[in-house]
Amino acid sequence: MNTIERALSKQKKNQEALETVDDASNNSPGNPLDSPNALGERVLPGQLEAPSRIEINLVKMEEKGFVSTSAKRRLINEEYRAIKRKIIDNAFGPLSKSLNNSNIIMVTSSRPGEGKTFTAVNLALSIALEQDKTVLLVDADVLRPNVMRTLELQNQQGLMEYLLGEKTDIAEVICQTNVPNLRIIAAGKSHHLSTELLASEKMYDVVQEFANRYPDRLVIVDTPPLLGINETAILANLAGQAIVVAEEATTKISDIQEAVSHLNPEMAIGFVVNKGQKVDRKGTGYGYYYAGAN
Repeated sequence: MNTIERALSKQKKNQEALETVDDASNNSPGNPLDSPNALGERVLPGQLEAPSRIEINLVKMEEKGFVSTSAKRRLINEEYRAIKRKIIDNAFGPLSKSLNNSNIIMVTSSRPGEGKTFTAVNLALSIALEQDKTVLLVDADVLRPNVMRTLELQNQQGLMEYLLGEKTDIAEVICQTNVPNLRIIAAGKSHHLSTELLASEKMYDVVQEFANRYPDRLVIVDTPPLLGINETAILANLAGQAIVVAEEATTKISDIQEAVSHLNPEMAIGFVVNKGQKVDRKGTGYGYYYAGAN
C-alpha cells in the first residue's frame, strides 16, 4: 500500500469513527451534545468554549434598552455618558494619585437583582465609545455569572480557568469583540474554592497587570453583591473605585450602609441609582444617575 492509499484508508476510518459518534449521540437522549460552537466544533455538556472573537448583537442589545454604539442619540447614552465621565476623571485625573489601582472599577450592589450586571455592561459599552480609551469587562461574579448571559452569548473559559492554572496566560481568556475598544473575560466554570482563588496571589498579580500594563485601559469588574458574599469583600481590596448599584424605592438604606461598610474606605465610592424616577419635558420616566460619595 503506497502513501496515498494509506492516507485514504486513514481518512475513511476517521470518517467512520465520526459517524459512529454521531449515531451514538443521536440515539442516546440521556447524553445529548450541545449545539456546535462558533468554530463548528461540538461542545460537550458542561464544557466551556475556548475564548475567541465574539460577536455581540448590538442591534438586539439596543432594542433591550442598553447603551447604543450607533450614532443615535438616546437617553440612556446620555445618562451613562455622565456616569462614565466621573469614573474616568477618578481614574486618570488628580484624584487618581491618591487611589490604588484607580482604573480598576468594581460594580456591585447590596443584594441580587438590583441591576449591577446591567450597569456594568452599559458602563463598558459607553466607555468603549471613547476615542482614546479601551475597556476590559471582567465577570468576577463566579457564583452567579451573568455577563455572558446578559449579552446572550455562550459561556467561555475565563477567570476561573486562569486562576486554577488551566490557562497559563491571562491573554488566553480575553475575548475580542466586534466593539473595537471592548474586551471581555468571562467568569468561567464554577469551583468550590472560588473564595480562596479570588484571594490568591495569582488574582492579586493579574489585577496589578490590569492596572499597569495598559495606561489607557479601564477595567470594569462585575462582582457579587456585598451582603453575605465573601468574594466581594476580597475584591474590594484590589479595586480603586466601587460603583454600588441601588434600585430606587426598593433597596433599603440600611442595606446600602451595611454594604458600604464592607468596602475599602480608601476607595472612590459612587452610587448608581437604577430605575430612578426623573421628570423631563415629556413627563415622568425612568433613568440612571450617579452620586459620588468621595
